Amino acid sequence: MENTSLRNRFAFGLGTIGRDMVYAIVSMFLIFYLTDILDLPREIMWWITAIIFAARIFDAFTDPLMGFIVDNTRTRWGKFKPWLTIGAITSPIFTVLLFSDFGFQGTAYIVSFGIIYFMWGISYTTHDISFWSMLPVLSVDQKEREKIGALARICANIGLFFVVVGIVPITKMLGERFGSAQSGYFVFSIMITVLMAMGLCVTIFGVKETGIVVDKKQSTPIRELLRILIKNDQLFFTAISLSLFMIGYITTTSFGLYYFKYAYGDEGMFSVFSAILGVSQLTGLSIFPLFSKRFNRKTLYTGAVISMTAGYILFFFAPVNTMLFIGIAGVLIFLGQSFIQLLMTMFLADSVDYGHWKLGKRNDSITFSVQPLIYKLGGAIGTGVVSVIILVSGIKEAESAAEVTPEGLLMMKAAMFIFPMLCFVASYIIYRLKFKIDSEFYAKILSDLKERGEIN
Repeated sequence: MENTSLRNRFAFGLGTIGRDMVYAIVSMFLIFYLTDILDLPREIMWWITAIIFAARIFDAFTDPLMGFIVDNTRTRWGKFKPWLTIGAITSPIFTVLLFSDFGFQGTAYIVSFGIIYFMWGISYTTHDISFWSMLPVLSVDQKEREKIGALARICANIGLFFVVVGIVPITKMLGERFGSAQSGYFVFSIMITVLMAMGLCVTIFGVKETGIVVDKKQSTPIRELLRILIKNDQLFFTAISLSLFMIGYITTTSFGLYYFKYAYGDEGMFSVFSAILGVSQLTGLSIFPLFSKRFNRKTLYTGAVISMTAGYILFFFAPVNTMLFIGIAGVLIFLGQSFIQLLMTMFLADSVDYGHWKLGKRNDSITFSVQPLIYKLGGAIGTGVVSVIILVSGIKEAESAAEVTPEGLLMMKAAMFIFPMLCFVASYIIYRLKFKIDSEFYAKILSDLKERGEIN
């Protein structure tokens, strides 16, 4: 069992590195690529903003449908791995197409971008749902789940911050080598999608399901899809809390490169700042298991929210060109964020068992489809906020920080710091008032499921 647990930790964790590289470049830097690398006209960007928002909303609400499909999949390879394989093939293709230059302009570019972006979302969904919904079947032990989840989040953040830290220097180097900034992004997208496919292969061939859940070959009718998502009240409130958290998180991170180019005045310092954040987040994920031994989850969540709130206040009032204060603020924000990010994953995993206990049927993929649904809703709103602020604040027309007005700067800082902080506080309040699966209640859930013969 110990060998299986160790194998699953690493095979599952390594699968996240390339996936999060791809998600980072699309969710955090696609808008920057369109506005500052392709320099699309203002009227085209309004159309692109609407397409991205609509596509993410559409994609978010197809996630539960994908979860339904995965939960009802019956193959000799199980229900997760076939969809991981399909995603490993299709998702890299559409990612590279997003950063390809077909020479289209005007309406032709808008239409082609819309088709590719919609297809990218669908292809990413196929492996995202099946990947994270594997977590509950790898172990029912909360501490072992935390270890698997922590390593997966560490690997995911290594991938994410490789892109965040490397996006400026690597694309510039590749751009000089291949003749243009657009070519730099194109080649970079090829590199990270290859890593994504390799990582998913490690998961597909390396992960071994433990067989802890008794498979009664039950199928889930489509008419029960909404019932599962609503009747599982712990899933419902976790979803609301996580939605608010992700809206705030994606809004802040999507402004990052704009902040350093148009507020700090040195685009290159974004990589330095991102490295600080990456170390902070990885440190937080690494020390989480140590803290979880001494403190319960409510205490950990409270401490994380306090840390993030302090960081946001410091960042908002810090001089825009003083890295010392900005760096300290970033450490406080991303240490807290790493704890909450992992806790939210554990809450979803526990909600799978809770739904099994309460509703009498296990729906791993439908339940975990809430996570990407929320990420995409958060991404849609966060990216929409960033795009609108960049257009209405005058930053789109600015060539440098010197051309940004004080009003435009204040508008960006308010959207980047105050709005997300309010989202995080609201998320915490909902969690404290409504989430009730503590260690004692979870032990009862497992005991009852064992008595019913539904887990081993």
